[in-house]
Amino acid sequence: MSSKEKLIIFDTTLRDGEQSPGATMTGEEKLRVALALERLRVDVIEAGFPAASPGDFESVKTIAEAVKESTVCGLARTAFGDIDAAGNALKNANSGRIHTFIATSPIHMEKKLRMSPDEVLERAVKAVERARGHTDNVEFSPEDAGRSEIDFLCRIIEAVIKAGATTINIPDTVGYNVPHQWEARFRTLIERIPNADKAVFSTHCHNDLGLATANSLAAVLGGARQVECTINGLGERAGNAALEEVVMAVRTRPNVFPCETGVDATQISSVSRLVSGVTGFVIQPNKAIVGANAFAHESGIHQDGVLKSADTYEIMRPQDVGLTTNRMTLGKLSGRAGFRDRLSQLGVTFTSEVELNDAFTRFKQLADKKSEIYDEDLQALVTDVGHVAANEKVRLVHLRVCSETGETPEAEVTLLIDGEERRGSARGGGPVDAAYRAIESLVQSGAELMLYSVSNITSGTDSQGEVSVRLADGEAVAKGLGADTDIVAASAKAYINALNHILDPVSRAHPQIDI
Repeated sequence: MSSKEKLIIFDTTLRDGEQSPGATMTGEEKLRVALALERLRVDVIEAGFPAASPGDFESVKTIAEAVKESTVCGLARTAFGDIDAAGNALKNANSGRIHTFIATSPIHMEKKLRMSPDEVLERAVKAVERARGHTDNVEFSPEDAGRSEIDFLCRIIEAVIKAGATTINIPDTVGYNVPHQWEARFRTLIERIPNADKAVFSTHCHNDLGLATANSLAAVLGGARQVECTINGLGERAGNAALEEVVMAVRTRPNVFPCETGVDATQISSVSRLVSGVTGFVIQPNKAIVGANAFAHESGIHQDGVLKSADTYEIMRPQDVGLTTNRMTLGKLSGRAGFRDRLSQLGVTFTSEVELNDAFTRFKQLADKKSEIYDEDLQALVTDVGHVAANEKVRLVHLRVCSETGETPEAEVTLLIDGEERRGSARGGGPVDAAYRAIESLVQSGAELMLYSVSNITSGTDSQGEVSVRLADGEAVAKGLGADTDIVAASAKAYINALNHILDPVSRAHPQIDI
Protein backbone atom coordinates (compact mmCIF):
# COMPACT_ATOMS: atom_id res chain seq x y z
CA MET A 1 0.00 0.00 0.00
CA SER A 2 1.26 3.47 -0.85
CA SER A 3 2.43 5.64 2.02
CA LYS A 4 1.43 8.80 0.17
CA GLU A 5 -1.45 10.99 1.32
CA LYS A 6 -4.74 10.98 -0.57
CA LEU A 7 -5.48 13.96 -2.82
CA ILE A 8 -9.25 14.37 -3.03
CA ILE A 9 -10.56 15.23 -6.49
CA PHE A 10 -13.69 17.41 -6.32
CA ASP A 11 -15.35 17.77 -9.73
CA THR A 12 -17.59 20.79 -10.28
CA THR A 13 -18.32 20.35 -14.00
CA LEU A 14 -22.04 20.05 -13.29
CA ARG A 15 -22.11 23.24 -11.21
CA ASP A 16 -19.32 25.68 -11.98
CA GLY A 17 -18.67 24.25 -15.44
CA GLU A 18 -22.33 24.60 -16.38
CA GLN A 19 -22.16 28.34 -15.74
CA SER A 20 -20.36 28.82 -19.06
CA PRO A 21 -22.85 30.60 -21.35
CA GLY A 22 -24.43 27.94 -23.54
CA ALA A 23 -23.09 25.01 -21.49
CA THR A 24 -26.35 24.38 -19.60
CA MET A 25 -27.27 20.70 -19.53
CA THR A 26 -30.61 18.94 -19.24
CA GLY A 27 -31.32 16.69 -16.28
CA GLU A 28 -30.69 13.60 -18.41
CA GLU A 29 -27.37 14.97 -19.63
CA LYS A 30 -26.29 15.82 -16.09
CA LEU A 31 -27.07 12.29 -14.92
CA ARG A 32 -25.08 10.82 -17.80
CA VAL A 33 -22.08 13.00 -16.92
CA ALA A 34 -22.43 12.23 -13.18
CA LEU A 35 -22.36 8.47 -13.83
CA ALA A 36 -19.31 8.94 -16.06
CA LEU A 37 -17.59 10.89 -13.26
CA GLU A 38 -18.40 8.05 -10.88
CA ARG A 39 -16.71 5.60 -13.28
CA LEU A 40 -13.77 8.01 -13.38
CA ARG A 41 -13.71 7.56 -9.60
CA VAL A 42 -13.71 11.20 -8.65
CA ASP A 43 -14.16 11.58 -4.90
CA VAL A 44 -16.76 14.37 -4.87
CA ILE A 45 -19.25 15.39 -7.56
CA GLU A 46 -20.70 18.87 -7.10
CA ALA A 47 -24.03 18.19 -8.79
CA GLY A 48 -25.49 21.69 -8.76
CA PHE A 49 -27.13 24.47 -6.79
CA PRO A 50 -30.46 23.03 -5.53
CA ALA A 51 -31.98 26.38 -4.52
CA ALA A 52 -31.47 27.86 -8.01
CA SER A 53 -34.60 26.32 -9.52
CA PRO A 54 -36.95 23.32 -9.20
CA GLY A 55 -35.11 21.79 -12.15
CA ASP A 56 -31.73 22.07 -10.43
CA PHE A 57 -33.19 20.66 -7.21
CA GLU A 58 -34.57 17.62 -9.04
CA SER A 59 -31.31 17.14 -10.94
CA VAL A 60 -29.22 17.11 -7.74
CA LYS A 61 -31.75 14.80 -6.08
CA THR A 62 -31.68 12.36 -9.00
CA ILE A 63 -27.88 12.30 -9.11
CA ALA A 64 -27.68 11.87 -5.32
CA GLU A 65 -29.91 8.82 -5.54
CA ALA A 66 -28.13 7.30 -8.56
CA VAL A 67 -24.47 7.77 -7.59
CA LYS A 68 -23.20 5.28 -5.00
CA GLU A 69 -19.40 5.40 -5.07
CA SER A 70 -18.71 9.17 -5.09
CA THR A 71 -19.86 11.80 -2.61
CA VAL A 72 -22.53 14.05 -4.12
CA CYS A 73 -22.35 17.72 -3.15
CA GLY A 74 -24.87 20.54 -3.35
CA LEU A 75 -23.91 24.23 -3.31
CA ALA A 76 -25.68 26.72 -1.05
CA ARG A 77 -25.31 30.34 -0.14
CA THR A 78 -25.37 31.09 3.58
CA ALA A 79 -29.15 31.67 3.46
CA PHE A 80 -30.98 29.00 5.46
CA GLY A 81 -33.37 28.38 2.56
CA ASP A 82 -30.44 27.49 0.31
CA ILE A 83 -28.93 25.17 2.90
CA ASP A 84 -32.21 23.39 3.58
CA ALA A 85 -32.80 22.95 -0.16
CA ALA A 86 -29.38 21.35 -0.50
CA GLY A 87 -30.00 19.13 2.51
CA ASN A 88 -33.36 17.96 1.16
CA ALA A 89 -31.94 17.27 -2.30
CA LEU A 90 -29.16 15.16 -0.78
CA LYS A 91 -31.11 13.33 1.92
CA ASN A 92 -31.17 10.04 -0.04
CA ALA A 93 -27.50 10.20 -1.05
CA ASN A 94 -25.25 7.33 -0.10
CA SER A 95 -22.70 10.04 0.76
CA GLY A 96 -23.69 13.71 0.66
CA ARG A 97 -22.00 17.04 1.29
CA ILE A 98 -23.30 20.60 1.63
CA HIS A 99 -20.98 23.30 0.31
CA THR A 100 -21.77 26.79 1.61
CA PHE A 101 -19.96 30.03 0.91
CA ILE A 102 -19.85 33.77 1.48
CA ALA A 103 -17.53 36.47 0.15
CA THR A 104 -14.67 37.62 2.38
CA SER A 105 -12.63 40.10 0.33
CA PRO A 106 -12.97 43.81 1.22
CA ILE A 107 -14.30 44.69 -2.23
CA HIS A 108 -16.95 41.95 -2.14
CA MET A 109 -18.04 42.64 1.43
CA GLU A 110 -18.33 46.38 0.82
CA LYS A 111 -19.61 46.56 -2.75
CA LYS A 112 -21.64 43.34 -3.12
CA LEU A 113 -22.74 42.17 0.31
CA ARG A 114 -22.70 45.57 2.03
CA MET A 115 -21.84 43.80 5.25
CA SER A 116 -19.14 44.28 7.84
CA PRO A 117 -16.52 41.57 8.43
CA ASP A 118 -18.14 40.69 11.77
CA GLU A 119 -21.52 40.25 10.08
CA VAL A 120 -19.97 38.03 7.42
CA LEU A 121 -18.27 35.90 10.06
CA GLU A 122 -21.50 35.52 12.04
CA ARG A 123 -23.47 34.47 8.97
CA ALA A 124 -20.80 31.97 7.92
CA VAL A 125 -20.85 30.30 11.34
CA LYS A 126 -24.65 30.09 11.43
CA ALA A 127 -24.69 28.63 7.90
CA VAL A 128 -22.23 25.89 8.81
CA GLU A 129 -24.21 25.08 11.96
CA ARG A 130 -27.39 24.87 9.90
CA ALA A 131 -25.72 22.61 7.35
CA ARG A 132 -24.51 20.33 10.15
CA GLY A 133 -28.17 19.74 10.95
CA HIS A 134 -28.41 17.93 7.59
CA THR A 135 -25.01 16.23 7.32
CA ASP A 136 -21.67 15.95 9.08
CA ASN A 137 -19.90 16.53 5.74
CA VAL A 138 -19.84 20.32 5.36
CA GLU A 139 -17.57 22.42 3.17
CA PHE A 140 -17.10 26.16 3.56
CA SER A 141 -15.63 28.58 1.01
CA PRO A 142 -14.60 32.19 1.65
CA GLU A 143 -15.39 33.59 -1.81
CA ASP A 144 -12.61 35.69 -3.38
CA ALA A 145 -10.14 34.36 -0.84
CA GLY A 146 -7.35 35.28 -3.23
CA ARG A 147 -8.00 38.98 -2.54
CA SER A 148 -9.07 38.60 1.09
CA GLU A 149 -7.03 39.89 4.02
CA ILE A 150 -5.08 37.06 5.63
CA ASP A 151 -5.99 38.04 9.21
CA PHE A 152 -9.71 37.95 8.46
CA LEU A 153 -9.37 34.66 6.59
CA CYS A 154 -7.72 33.12 9.64
CA ARG A 155 -10.53 34.39 11.89
CA ILE A 156 -13.41 33.17 9.78
CA ILE A 157 -11.84 29.80 8.93
CA GLU A 158 -11.06 29.09 12.58
CA ALA A 159 -14.67 29.95 13.47
CA VAL A 160 -16.32 27.76 10.79
CA ILE A 161 -14.09 24.79 11.63
CA LYS A 162 -15.18 25.18 15.25
CA ALA A 163 -18.80 25.29 14.02
CA GLY A 164 -18.36 21.96 12.21
CA ALA A 165 -16.92 22.55 8.73
CA THR A 166 -14.83 19.55 7.70
CA THR A 167 -13.48 20.95 4.41
CA ILE A 168 -12.18 24.48 3.91
CA ASN A 169 -12.00 25.53 0.29
CA ILE A 170 -9.80 28.51 -0.58
CA PRO A 171 -10.94 29.87 -3.98
CA ASP A 172 -9.03 32.13 -6.32
CA THR A 173 -12.38 33.35 -7.61
CA VAL A 174 -11.12 35.81 -10.21
CA GLY A 175 -7.91 34.00 -11.23
CA TYR A 176 -5.75 36.78 -9.80
CA ASN A 177 -2.99 34.86 -8.05
CA VAL A 178 0.28 33.36 -9.23
CA PRO A 179 1.69 30.00 -8.07
CA HIS A 180 4.27 31.08 -5.50
CA GLN A 181 1.76 33.41 -3.82
CA TRP A 182 -0.91 30.73 -3.75
CA GLU A 183 1.39 28.12 -2.24
CA ALA A 184 2.48 30.62 0.42
CA ARG A 185 -1.15 31.49 1.25
CA PHE A 186 -1.96 27.86 2.01
CA ARG A 187 1.15 27.39 4.12
CA THR A 188 0.33 30.54 6.09
CA LEU A 189 -3.30 29.60 6.72
CA ILE A 190 -2.49 26.05 7.81
CA GLU A 191 0.29 27.27 10.11
CA ARG A 192 -1.67 30.15 11.69
CA ILE A 193 -5.12 28.62 12.21
CA PRO A 194 -5.08 26.72 15.54
CA ASN A 195 -7.63 24.06 14.50
CA ALA A 196 -6.45 23.69 10.90
CA ASP A 197 -5.76 20.02 11.51
CA LYS A 198 -9.50 19.42 12.02
CA ALA A 199 -10.34 20.08 8.35
CA VAL A 200 -9.13 19.26 4.85
CA PHE A 201 -7.91 22.33 2.97
CA SER A 202 -9.02 22.63 -0.65
CA THR A 203 -8.27 24.88 -3.60
CA HIS A 204 -10.56 26.15 -6.38
CA CYS A 205 -8.77 28.13 -9.07
CA HIS A 206 -10.06 30.06 -12.06
CA ASN A 207 -8.08 30.41 -15.26
CA ASP A 208 -8.29 34.14 -16.05
CA LEU A 209 -4.50 34.38 -16.38
CA GLY A 210 -4.06 30.81 -17.62
CA LEU A 211 -2.72 29.74 -14.21
CA ALA A 212 -5.57 27.64 -12.80
CA THR A 213 -3.79 24.30 -13.00
CA ALA A 214 -0.45 25.75 -11.93
CA ASN A 215 -2.04 27.48 -8.93
CA SER A 216 -3.94 24.32 -7.97
CA LEU A 217 -0.74 22.28 -7.99
CA ALA A 218 1.04 25.01 -6.02
CA ALA A 219 -1.72 24.79 -3.42
CA VAL A 220 -1.11 21.04 -3.14
CA LEU A 221 2.55 21.76 -2.41
CA GLY A 222 1.36 24.25 0.20
CA GLY A 223 -0.73 21.65 2.01
CA ALA A 224 -4.06 21.46 0.16
CA ARG A 225 -5.42 17.92 -0.02
CA GLN A 226 -8.45 18.59 -2.19
CA VAL A 227 -8.48 20.16 -5.66
CA GLU A 228 -11.70 21.48 -7.19
CA CYS A 229 -11.65 21.23 -10.97
CA THR A 230 -13.72 20.52 -14.07
CA ILE A 231 -13.48 18.23 -17.09
CA ASN A 232 -11.71 20.03 -19.96
CA GLY A 233 -11.29 23.08 -17.69
CA LEU A 234 -14.91 24.02 -18.40
CA GLY A 235 -16.25 27.09 -16.60
CA GLU A 236 -17.35 30.66 -16.99
CA ARG A 237 -14.96 33.28 -18.31
CA ALA A 238 -11.65 31.50 -18.97
CA GLY A 239 -12.70 28.37 -17.09
CA ASN A 240 -11.39 26.40 -14.14
CA ALA A 241 -8.47 24.12 -13.39
CA ALA A 242 -8.74 21.10 -15.71
CA LEU A 243 -9.23 17.81 -13.86
CA GLU A 244 -7.24 15.85 -16.42
CA GLU A 245 -4.26 18.20 -16.10
CA VAL A 246 -4.21 18.09 -12.30
CA VAL A 247 -4.60 14.31 -12.13
CA MET A 248 -1.95 13.55 -14.74
CA ALA A 249 0.51 16.08 -13.33
CA VAL A 250 0.32 14.45 -9.90
CA ARG A 251 0.57 10.99 -11.46
CA THR A 252 3.43 11.85 -13.82
CA ARG A 253 5.53 13.69 -11.20
CA PRO A 254 5.38 11.48 -8.08
CA ASN A 255 8.80 12.82 -7.09
CA VAL A 256 7.29 16.31 -6.72
CA PHE A 257 3.86 15.75 -5.17
CA PRO A 258 3.57 13.99 -1.79
CA CYS A 259 0.10 12.64 -2.58
CA GLU A 260 -1.84 10.61 -5.12
CA THR A 261 -5.39 10.47 -6.46
CA GLY A 262 -7.76 7.54 -6.74
CA VAL A 263 -8.91 8.57 -10.22
CA ASP A 264 -9.08 5.91 -12.94
CA ALA A 265 -7.13 7.85 -15.55
CA THR A 266 -8.07 5.44 -18.34
CA GLN A 267 -11.57 6.96 -18.22
CA ILE A 268 -10.33 10.51 -18.85
CA SER A 269 -10.61 10.50 -22.64
CA SER A 270 -14.16 9.15 -22.77
CA VAL A 271 -15.43 11.52 -20.06
CA SER A 272 -13.74 14.45 -21.79
CA ARG A 273 -15.46 13.52 -25.03
CA LEU A 274 -18.83 13.16 -23.29
CA VAL A 275 -18.63 16.57 -21.61
CA SER A 276 -17.55 18.21 -24.86
CA GLY A 277 -20.50 16.64 -26.60
CA VAL A 278 -23.23 17.50 -24.14
CA THR A 279 -22.03 21.08 -23.68
CA GLY A 280 -21.09 21.78 -27.29
CA PHE A 281 -17.69 23.15 -26.22
CA VAL A 282 -15.16 21.76 -28.69
CA ILE A 283 -11.79 20.71 -27.29
CA GLN A 284 -8.95 22.65 -28.87
CA PRO A 285 -6.53 20.34 -30.74
CA ASN A 286 -3.53 21.38 -28.63
CA LYS A 287 -5.35 21.02 -25.31
CA ALA A 288 -3.14 19.20 -22.80
CA ILE A 289 -3.97 15.52 -22.14
CA VAL A 290 -7.22 15.32 -24.14
CA GLY A 291 -6.60 17.40 -27.29
CA ALA A 292 -6.42 15.69 -30.66
CA ASN A 293 -2.73 16.65 -30.96
CA ALA A 294 -1.77 15.83 -27.36
CA PHE A 295 0.06 12.67 -28.46
CA ALA A 296 0.73 13.61 -32.11
CA HIS A 297 4.29 13.98 -33.41
CA GLU A 298 4.86 15.97 -36.60
CA SER A 299 8.56 16.77 -36.37
CA GLY A 300 10.82 14.21 -38.06
CA ILE A 301 13.22 14.31 -35.13
CA HIS A 302 10.37 13.67 -32.69
CA GLN A 303 8.96 10.85 -34.81
CA ASP A 304 12.35 9.18 -35.02
CA GLY A 305 12.79 9.38 -31.27
CA VAL A 306 9.31 8.05 -30.48
CA LEU A 307 9.74 5.13 -32.87
CA LYS A 308 12.97 4.18 -31.11
CA SER A 309 11.61 4.71 -27.63
CA ALA A 310 8.27 6.38 -26.82
CA ASP A 311 9.56 7.96 -23.61
CA THR A 312 12.00 10.15 -25.56
CA TYR A 313 9.13 12.58 -26.20
CA GLU A 314 6.12 11.15 -24.37
CA ILE A 315 6.05 11.65 -20.60
CA MET A 316 2.84 9.62 -20.44
CA ARG A 317 1.28 7.01 -22.70
CA PRO A 318 -1.91 7.61 -24.69
CA GLN A 319 -3.26 4.43 -23.09
CA ASP A 320 -2.87 6.03 -19.65
CA VAL A 321 -5.77 8.38 -20.41
CA GLY A 322 -7.86 5.85 -22.30
CA LEU A 323 -6.73 6.56 -25.87
CA THR A 324 -6.22 3.61 -28.19
CA THR A 325 -5.48 3.12 -31.86
CA ASN A 326 -7.92 0.22 -32.10
CA ARG A 327 -10.54 0.46 -34.81
CA MET A 328 -14.12 -0.53 -34.24
CA THR A 329 -14.66 -3.93 -35.92
CA LEU A 330 -18.45 -4.02 -35.64
CA GLY A 331 -20.36 -3.63 -38.88
CA LYS A 332 -23.81 -3.71 -40.41
CA LEU A 333 -24.32 -7.32 -39.32
CA SER A 334 -23.29 -6.75 -35.70
CA GLY A 335 -25.86 -7.27 -32.98
CA ARG A 336 -26.91 -5.27 -29.95
CA ALA A 337 -24.86 -7.41 -27.56
CA GLY A 338 -21.56 -6.68 -29.34
CA PHE A 339 -22.51 -3.03 -29.72
CA ARG A 340 -23.31 -2.68 -26.01
CA ASP A 341 -20.14 -4.56 -25.02
CA ARG A 342 -17.85 -2.29 -27.07
CA LEU A 343 -19.46 0.85 -25.67
CA SER A 344 -19.12 -0.59 -22.18
CA GLN A 345 -15.37 -0.94 -22.81
CA LEU A 346 -15.38 2.76 -23.73
CA GLY A 347 -17.05 3.61 -20.42
CA VAL A 348 -20.49 4.24 -21.94
CA THR A 349 -23.61 2.78 -20.34
CA PHE A 350 -27.29 3.23 -21.14
CA THR A 351 -29.95 4.25 -18.66
CA SER A 352 -32.72 2.44 -20.56
CA GLU A 353 -33.38 -0.05 -23.35
CA VAL A 354 -35.03 2.73 -25.32
CA GLU A 355 -31.79 4.71 -25.26
CA LEU A 356 -29.79 1.63 -26.30
CA ASN A 357 -32.17 0.88 -29.20
CA ASP A 358 -32.02 4.49 -30.39
CA ALA A 359 -28.21 4.41 -30.34
CA PHE A 360 -28.12 1.05 -32.09
CA THR A 361 -30.40 2.30 -34.85
CA ARG A 362 -28.10 5.28 -35.40
CA PHE A 363 -25.11 2.94 -35.46
CA LYS A 364 -26.70 0.88 -38.24
CA GLN A 365 -27.42 4.04 -40.21
CA LEU A 366 -23.82 5.18 -39.80
CA ALA A 367 -22.49 1.76 -40.86
CA ASP A 368 -24.34 2.17 -44.17
CA LYS A 369 -22.49 5.44 -44.83
CA LYS A 370 -19.02 4.81 -43.43
CA SER A 371 -16.73 1.87 -44.20
CA GLU A 372 -14.68 2.10 -41.00
CA ILE A 373 -16.14 3.05 -37.65
CA TYR A 374 -13.84 4.24 -34.88
CA ASP A 375 -14.32 4.47 -31.14
CA GLU A 376 -14.64 8.24 -31.50
CA ASP A 377 -17.53 7.72 -33.93
CA LEU A 378 -19.34 5.63 -31.32
CA GLN A 379 -18.80 8.20 -28.59
CA ALA A 380 -20.14 10.95 -30.85
CA LEU A 381 -23.09 8.80 -31.81
CA VAL A 382 -24.06 8.18 -28.19
CA THR A 383 -23.63 11.85 -27.36
CA ASP A 384 -25.89 12.71 -30.29
CA VAL A 385 -28.55 10.37 -28.87
CA GLY A 386 -28.36 12.26 -25.61
CA HIS A 387 -29.17 15.48 -27.44
CA VAL A 388 -32.49 14.27 -28.83
CA ALA A 389 -35.06 16.01 -26.66
CA ALA A 390 -38.02 13.94 -25.52
CA ASN A 391 -40.31 16.91 -26.19
CA GLU A 392 -38.60 18.27 -29.31
CA LYS A 393 -40.75 20.72 -31.24
CA VAL A 394 -38.71 20.67 -34.44
CA ARG A 395 -37.34 17.64 -36.27
CA LEU A 396 -35.42 17.44 -39.54
CA VAL A 397 -37.19 15.24 -42.08
CA HIS A 398 -35.37 16.06 -45.32
CA LEU A 399 -32.65 18.42 -46.53
CA ARG A 400 -31.54 19.16 -50.07
CA VAL A 401 -28.80 21.67 -50.86
CA CYS A 402 -27.61 22.82 -54.28
CA SER A 403 -24.22 24.52 -54.47
CA GLU A 404 -22.09 25.12 -57.55
CA THR A 405 -19.32 27.47 -58.60
CA GLY A 406 -20.58 30.89 -59.62
CA GLU A 407 -24.13 30.26 -58.39
CA THR A 408 -25.87 31.25 -55.15
CA PRO A 409 -26.40 28.14 -52.99
CA GLU A 410 -29.99 27.15 -52.34
CA ALA A 411 -31.45 24.83 -49.71
CA GLU A 412 -34.80 23.06 -49.48
CA VAL A 413 -35.81 21.71 -46.11
CA THR A 414 -38.70 19.66 -44.72
CA LEU A 415 -39.31 19.93 -40.98
CA LEU A 416 -41.76 18.36 -38.59
CA ILE A 417 -42.91 21.25 -36.37
CA ASP A 418 -45.22 20.31 -33.50
CA GLY A 419 -46.21 17.21 -35.47
CA GLU A 420 -46.99 19.11 -38.68
CA GLU A 421 -44.79 18.61 -41.75
CA ARG A 422 -43.74 21.86 -43.41
CA ARG A 423 -41.45 22.69 -46.36
CA GLY A 424 -39.37 25.75 -47.06
CA SER A 425 -36.45 26.99 -49.13
CA ALA A 426 -33.93 29.81 -49.10
CA ARG A 427 -30.72 31.08 -50.70
CA GLY A 428 -27.61 31.96 -48.77
CA GLY A 429 -23.95 32.92 -48.89
CA GLY A 430 -23.01 29.24 -48.63
CA PRO A 431 -24.74 25.86 -48.32
CA VAL A 432 -24.88 26.02 -44.52
CA ASP A 433 -26.15 29.60 -44.55
CA ALA A 434 -28.83 28.62 -47.06
CA ALA A 435 -29.87 25.65 -44.91
CA TYR A 436 -30.12 27.83 -41.80
CA ARG A 437 -32.15 30.47 -43.65
CA ALA A 438 -34.51 27.78 -44.92
CA ILE A 439 -34.98 26.43 -41.40
CA GLU A 440 -35.61 29.92 -40.03
CA SER A 441 -38.15 30.63 -42.79
CA LEU A 442 -40.29 27.92 -41.20
CA VAL A 443 -39.48 28.24 -37.50
CA GLN A 444 -39.05 32.04 -37.34
CA SER A 445 -37.34 31.87 -33.94
CA GLY A 446 -35.48 35.16 -34.36
CA ALA A 447 -32.54 33.63 -32.48
CA GLU A 448 -29.05 35.00 -33.12
CA LEU A 449 -26.27 32.62 -34.11
CA MET A 450 -23.44 33.28 -31.65
CA LEU A 451 -21.11 30.40 -32.50
CA TYR A 452 -20.65 27.96 -35.38
CA SER A 453 -17.81 25.48 -35.04
CA VAL A 454 -16.88 22.43 -37.13
CA SER A 455 -14.45 19.66 -36.27
CA ASN A 456 -13.72 16.23 -37.68
CA ILE A 457 -14.29 13.30 -35.34
CA THR A 458 -11.72 11.04 -37.02
CA SER A 459 -9.38 11.29 -40.00
CA GLY A 460 -10.23 10.47 -43.59
CA THR A 461 -12.55 11.93 -46.21
CA ASP A 462 -15.45 9.83 -44.92
CA SER A 463 -15.00 11.14 -41.38
CA GLN A 464 -18.03 12.37 -39.54
CA GLY A 465 -18.11 16.10 -39.11
CA GLU A 466 -19.20 17.38 -35.72
CA VAL A 467 -20.86 20.78 -35.64
CA SER A 468 -21.43 22.87 -32.53
CA VAL A 469 -23.65 25.96 -32.58
CA ARG A 470 -24.75 28.43 -29.94
CA LEU A 471 -27.95 30.45 -30.31
CA ALA A 472 -29.08 33.42 -28.25
CA ASP A 473 -32.66 34.63 -27.82
CA GLY A 474 -32.65 37.56 -25.45
CA GLU A 475 -30.94 36.34 -22.27
CA ALA A 476 -31.45 32.67 -23.12
CA VAL A 477 -28.43 30.92 -24.61
CA ALA A 478 -28.65 27.37 -25.96
CA LYS A 479 -26.14 25.04 -27.57
CA GLY A 480 -26.68 22.46 -30.25
CA LEU A 481 -24.60 19.56 -31.49
CA GLY A 482 -24.87 17.50 -34.66
CA ALA A 483 -22.73 14.82 -36.28
CA ASP A 484 -22.94 13.36 -39.78
CA THR A 485 -20.73 12.31 -42.67
CA ASP A 486 -22.46 15.15 -44.55
CA ILE A 487 -21.26 18.39 -42.96
CA VAL A 488 -24.30 20.38 -44.12
CA ALA A 489 -26.62 17.78 -42.60
CA ALA A 490 -24.56 17.88 -39.37
CA SER A 491 -24.92 21.68 -39.38
CA ALA A 492 -28.70 21.46 -39.79
CA LYS A 493 -28.95 18.90 -36.99
CA ALA A 494 -26.92 21.12 -34.65
CA TYR A 495 -29.01 24.20 -35.45
CA ILE A 496 -32.30 22.35 -34.91
CA ASN A 497 -30.96 20.83 -31.70
CA ALA A 498 -30.26 24.31 -30.34
CA LEU A 499 -33.64 25.59 -31.56
CA ASN A 500 -35.42 22.91 -29.55
CA HIS A 501 -33.75 24.22 -26.39
CA ILE A 502 -34.63 27.82 -27.30
CA LEU A 503 -38.26 27.06 -28.16
CA ASP A 504 -38.95 24.85 -25.16
CA PRO A 505 -36.41 25.79 -22.49
CA VAL A 506 -36.05 23.66 -19.41
CA SER A 507 -36.03 25.67 -16.17
CA ARG A 508 -32.38 26.80 -15.98
CA ALA A 509 -32.26 29.85 -13.76
CA HIS A 510 -28.65 29.73 -12.66
CA PRO A 511 -27.39 32.70 -10.65
CA GLN A 512 -23.84 33.47 -11.66
CA ILE A 513 -22.23 32.07 -8.55
CA ASP A 514 -18.50 32.23 -8.88
CA ILE A 515 -16.40 30.85 -6.07
